[in-house]
Amino acid sequence: MNAIPSTAPTTPAIPDDDPTRKAAVARPDDDQTLPHWGVVGDTYTILISGEETAGRYTLIDMHVPTGGGPPPHRHDFEEMFSVLEGAIEVTLRGETKTASAGETFNVPANAPHVFKNTSEQPARLLCTCSPPGQEKFFAEVGIRVSTRTGAPPKLDEAAQKAFIAKAIALAPKYRTELLLP
Repeated sequence: MNAIPSTAPTTPAIPDDDPTRKAAVARPDDDQTLPHWGVVGDTYTILISGEETAGRYTLIDMHVPTGGGPPPHRHDFEEMFSVLEGAIEVTLRGETKTASAGETFNVPANAPHVFKNTSEQPARLLCTCSPPGQEKFFAEVGIRVSTRTGAPPKLDEAAQKAFIAKAIALAPKYRTELLLP
């Protein structure tokens, strides 16, 4: 009798451990070395950078005051928000939904979206971006603040225009398109 060759797919082996990579621990309320960036009135703390994950993702702690949130935009990476405190309204492709504490909202790559804190208290989000790079955009465009909940300085009209111009100029470098009116 002839043997029938196996057509079962082979599973690639899991790569060996890379002992040069270290575990990353983030303590956003205590670690004075974590960068806190003021962007559009929000404060974004980089908890885990793309360098720490070998380019797999970044994790950002977002403090969004009442009325806060970015302008409409889209980018070619996945973005996921887990709401820890408060609530945000997320508009994705023209459809608005509310994400409250304990809920998670995924934004597919390339989808036009915006979020805003419409509640009466600050919202706290954990934002995962995969692949990373958004943390570098925030570092380049943002204003350094001292704490996770510290408010960025208020910008006068000239400073706001300069900030917007800088964000528009840098956005393509970070695979982002601002959808400004």
